Amino acid sequence: MQVKAKAKYIRISPRKARLVVDVVRGLDVNAALAKLSVLNKKATSFVEKVLNSAIANAEHNNELSRDNLFIKEIRAEDGPTFYRWFPRAHGRATPKRKRTSSIYLTLEEKKPTKSKKVEKATDIETVQVSEEDSIEKIEKDAKADSSKGIDSKMSDDKSGSGQKGKSGLKNMFRRKSGM
Repeated sequence: MQVKAKAKYIRISPRKARLVVDVVRGLDVNAALAKLSVLNKKATSFVEKVLNSAIANAEHNNELSRDNLFIKEIRAEDGPTFYRWFPRAHGRATPKRKRTSSIYLTLEEKKPTKSKKVEKATDIETVQVSEEDSIEKIEKDAKADSSKGIDSKMSDDKSGSGQKGKSGLKNMFRRKSGM
């Protein structure tokens, strides 16, 4: 099973981020975290955050084991470039490009495990049966209330916005001073 995570609009150039991304590509999750902790680059913190996010997604959403995961795909792509202006001689200005990047990460299992969602599907079916029983009780209660006349009292109420006469329009557009 594949688990994905991404970080977009990171304020580092993709060229610098690719230096770190290339180091951890294809590694075991624990080995990748160990290498990132030793590496002395600015992009290591961003890659580590994305990796930890993907691990948390795998453990929480898909109930996968951390020891069974490896980095199948990781890439750093260009994000939008911010243009700022730098003053130059004779009153001119030169563009200063502040580049951003996006990091996309895909984790996969070394040995495929049985999906836990299949087991949860059987639990949902048993819950639905118990909900059907409660729906039948609600329908019986509604029939009992209608036989008592609760619904008929609500339909006889003619004051309010449900009235379709001229007096309803007068009440709607009446000024406060004319009261």
